[in-house]
Amino acid sequence: QVQLVESGGGLVQAGGSLRLSCAAAGRSFSGYAMGWFRQAPGKEREFVAGISTSGSNTWYADSVKGRFTIFSDHALSTVYLQMNSLTSEDTAVYYCAATTGPRYGSRRSSEYSYWGQGTQVTVSS
Repeated sequence: QVQLVESGGGLVQAGGSLRLSCAAAGRSFSGYAMGWFRQAPGKEREFVAGISTSGSNTWYADSVKGRFTIFSDHALSTVYLQMNSLTSEDTAVYYCAATTGPRYGSRRSSEYSYWGQGTQVTVSS
């Protein structure tokens, strides 16, 4: 079992940046995948970015490529999502998630077993 705690959300102006953090505890930071998802009001949860716990592999939704970067600090068992050039379309609750195995490349929420409580990101125009 793994416990995930997100932080870093807030209110920003369009064009601004935020960095989200997800600290993992409960098992070694190895051999599984971590991901970021988001859910806007009235919409289903959607994949944003993923990373292997080694940090060697990353994958992104087309909507955030070139703007968002996912990376990790193995020593801190923490995954980050650097979000740049934010727009109102990025407004959502952002969730950190983890798989139970090496599901590298996974983009489906059903393939992630552990979830954080979420952190609100609001982008104003």
